[in-house]
Amino acid sequence: MTTVSYREIYAVVSRIPRGRVATYGQIARLAGIPGHARQVGYALGRSDGQGPVPWHRVVNAKGMISPRADGSWMELVQRLLLEGEGVIFDEHGRIPLSRFQWRPAS
Repeated sequence: MTTVSYREIYAVVSRIPRGRVATYGQIARLAGIPGHARQVGYALGRSDGQGPVPWHRVVNAKGMISPRADGSWMELVQRLLLEGEGVIFDEHGRIPLSRFQWRPAS
């Protein structure tokens, strides 16, 4: 498996602008580890929601907030943070990626 440091993943996630989201797979591709979306999830789980990494802007490929294994209330925190940035959810809890997905220039 190709490895990448969490720091590289955090650098990509830090580029996501306010009011936009990216998927775990998208971050993996941009970090140079295509097909390793799960590693992005592990990295973000280790960020502890602290510091400058906007972890809340990363969602799954369906445009949904991924449930936490520990059943914590962080899913609600993530939704509130995104809504505070103007991101909307449909009645099924999905973010319309066609409207809110980050598309970096390079």
